[in-house]
Amino acid sequence: MPAHPPAAATPAAADPSLHLRADGISFSFPDRRVLTDVSLVVPAGRPTGLLGENGSGKSTLLRILAVQLAADTGSCTAPGPVGVLHQELPFGPATSLAEVLADALERSRRLEQALIAAGEALASGDDGPTAAAAHRFDTLLAEATLADIWNADRRAEEVLAGLSLDVLAPTTALGRISGGQRERLALAHLLIARPTSWLLDEPTNHLDDAGAAFLTATIAAHPGPVLIASHDRAFLDEATVAQLDLDPAESPAQAEPGGLTAYTGGFSDYLLARFEARDRWEHRYRTEQEELRALRAAVKDSATVGHVDAAPRTEARASKKFYADRNAAVVSRRLRESRARLARLEQHQVRRPPAELQLTHLPAAASRAASGTVQLAVSEVAVTERLAPVSFSVSAGQRLLVTGSNGSGKSTLLDVIAGSLDPTSGTVDRPRSLLIGHLGQDDVAVPGRTVRRHLREAAGLAGTEDAAVPELFGLVAPRDLDRPLALLSRGQLRRVMLTAVLLDPPELLVLDEPTNHLALLTATRLEAALEGWDGTVLIASHDRWLRRRWQGEVLELSAAGGGG
Repeated sequence: MPAHPPAAATPAAADPSLHLRADGISFSFPDRRVLTDVSLVVPAGRPTGLLGENGSGKSTLLRILAVQLAADTGSCTAPGPVGVLHQELPFGPATSLAEVLADALERSRRLEQALIAAGEALASGDDGPTAAAAHRFDTLLAEATLADIWNADRRAEEVLAGLSLDVLAPTTALGRISGGQRERLALAHLLIARPTSWLLDEPTNHLDDAGAAFLTATIAAHPGPVLIASHDRAFLDEATVAQLDLDPAESPAQAEPGGLTAYTGGFSDYLLARFEARDRWEHRYRTEQEELRALRAAVKDSATVGHVDAAPRTEARASKKFYADRNAAVVSRRLRESRARLARLEQHQVRRPPAELQLTHLPAAASRAASGTVQLAVSEVAVTERLAPVSFSVSAGQRLLVTGSNGSGKSTLLDVIAGSLDPTSGTVDRPRSLLIGHLGQDDVAVPGRTVRRHLREAAGLAGTEDAAVPELFGLVAPRDLDRPLALLSRGQLRRVMLTAVLLDPPELLVLDEPTNHLALLTATRLEAALEGWDGTVLIASHDRWLRRRWQGEVLELSAAGGGG
C-alpha cells in the first residue's frame, strides 16, 4: 500500500456524488409540526450554515439527515459515513480518554487493513487483476482517501492540541473532566474519525478563540459536505460560504408555510439579505392589504355607480334609454374588472409576516446598594485543578466580563460567586442580603415539569390559584407555557432559564455564556439590554461578538489545567 494517497485519487470538491441532499422533508411531534416540505443541497467542499429561530427544527433536521429520526414525508441522502456532533459522547463515565481515541481511530485502522488485503488480492491473481478485485481496490482507495487514513495518528494529535485537550492524560476518565471538555472531546472524536459528511450542532459553544480558529481551518480543508447549526456569528462568518434559513419567508397565503430559504455568502451577507427580504415582505403585505380593502370597497360601490334611476342629462325620451344603457354597461364592466382583480389578489396575496419572538426588556434591578459600593470581594479564591487563585472586587452598577482560555475556570469562578460551589481556598465576601441571579452554562430540564410551572416557581407563585405567568420578557412564546421542559429545544430551554432568572429581579446578574443557543436577534437584544441595565453584571463568555463590543471591565483568568 502507498505511504500516502496519490494526487490523482483526491476527490473533486464538486463531485455531485458527495453532495448532501434532502427533498420534501416534513416532520411533526405529537404537539406540533416543526418541518414542512424542506428541500436542500449541501455541496461537498462548501460549508453551509443552518439557521433559524429557537425551535425552528434545526436539530431535528440534522437528526433526520443523520438517519437518527424518520421523517413523516420526504427523503434524504448523504455520502457516508455521516458524522453527527453529539453533545454528549456515548461512553460511560469510567471510559478513559485513550479508549475514546481508539474508538475514533477504529475506522481508519479497519480501512487500512482492508486496503492492504485488497491490494494483495489484486496483485496475487495468476491471470492478472480481475475486474472485481480492481473495483474493490479502487472503491476502498477512494474511501480511504476521503478518510485520510494515512494521517490518522497525526490528525489525532493535532485535534487534541487544537481543542486544548492535550493537557489531559490518556488514562483520564470521562467522569473526571468538565462539561466543556466533554463537549470538546465529542467534537474531537468526530474530527479524528473524519467521516465523509459532517453535521455539526453548535460546535463552538465550548471553544475559545484558538479552538474556533482551528475548527474553521479543519472545516475548510474537509472535502465532503459540512452542515453547521450555530448561533456563533463570528464563526459562521469565517467558516461558511452559504446559509440555509428555516425561519418563515415570504410565501403565498394559500400555500402551507414551510421550506427554507437559501442564501449565498457568509453570515454577515446573510444578515443583510435577510433583513432586506423581511422589509420587502412586510412592505408587500401592507401594500396588498391596502389594495384588497380598496378593491372590496370598489366591488361594493360598483353596484350603484352611474345611478341608473337618477334623472337623465336630457329630458328627451330617446336620451333616457341611451344614458341608462350606458350607465348599466359601465357598472357591469367596472364590477367585472374589480371582481377579477380582487379574485387574483386574494389568490396570490402573501402570508402575513409572523411576529418575531424577541427580548422586550430587563426588569429593574432590586438595587439596595448605592452606586460604587463594593458588592462582591473575591480574595485568592481557588479550586483545586479547576481555578487558579484570583482576586478582584465588583462595585454596584459595574459590568465585568470574565475571559480566558478553556481550562482557566470561568464557569468554576461563577459557580463559586453564586454560592453553588465551595472554593478550596480563599474567600468571597458579599452582603447576606445580596440578590444574585445565576444563569449557569448547562441548562437542565426538570423531568415532568412544564414551562408554566417552572416559571411560576421562579416567580414565587407556586401554590397560588392564579395560573398566569407574570412576565415573559418576550423570551417565551405563550403557546409553549404548557409544554414539558424536556420537549424544548436547547435554545428554547435557554430562554426559559433566562426568564426564570429575571422573574426574581436580582441586584447582581451572574451569567455563564448567556448567548449560548440563543437566536441572533435575542442574543443581540440581550447584549443591548445589559448595557443599559441598572444592576451589576458579571458575565463569562466565549462569544467574540459580545466581547468585541463589551464596554465594561475585563478580567482574564490564567489556565489552571482543569476546569472550563
